[in-house]
Amino acid sequence: MDDLQAKIQAVFTPAAIAALATVNQQGHPWVRYVVVGPGPGLSLGFATSLASRKVAQMRANPEVHLTAGGGSLEQMGKPYVQVEGRATVITDPAAKRAHWQEELKAYFSGPDDPDYAIVSITPRRIEYWTFDSMAPQVWEAPAA
Repeated sequence: MDDLQAKIQAVFTPAAIAALATVNQQGHPWVRYVVVGPGPGLSLGFATSLASRKVAQMRANPEVHLTAGGGSLEQMGKPYVQVEGRATVITDPAAKRAHWQEELKAYFSGPDDPDYAIVSITPRRIEYWTFDSMAPQVWEAPAA
C-alpha cells in the first residue's frame, strides 16, 4: 500500500461518519449520514436495513459518492476524502457475521436478522484533501 492509500485508509480507521449520496427515482441526489469502516484494499463498508430508501436507490443505480473526514469546526485542519464508487448490497450470511458489531443490536436482532445487510463501496476515484493545498491528491482505480 502506498503513502496516499495509507492516508486515505486512516480517514476511515477505525470508522468514520460520512455523507453518502445516492440517486433517487427522479434522478436527483439524496444524501444521508452513514458510519463507514475500511474494507479490503480501499473498499468501504457499512451496515444498513434492507428496507431502507438507500438500498432501493443503490439497487436501481449503484453509483454513489461519499464524503468523510474534515472534523468539526474546531478541527478544520483534518484531512477529508471524496469517494466516487459503486455500491453493492451484500446479504451473504458469512459476510454479515464478519461485519457484525454489538452496537448494531440497537437496530437489528443479530447478524442473522433478515433485514440486516452490508453495503460495500468499491471506489473508482478518491480525492484526498488537506487544508494545506487547493488541489487534492488523487487515487484512481486501475482500468479494468
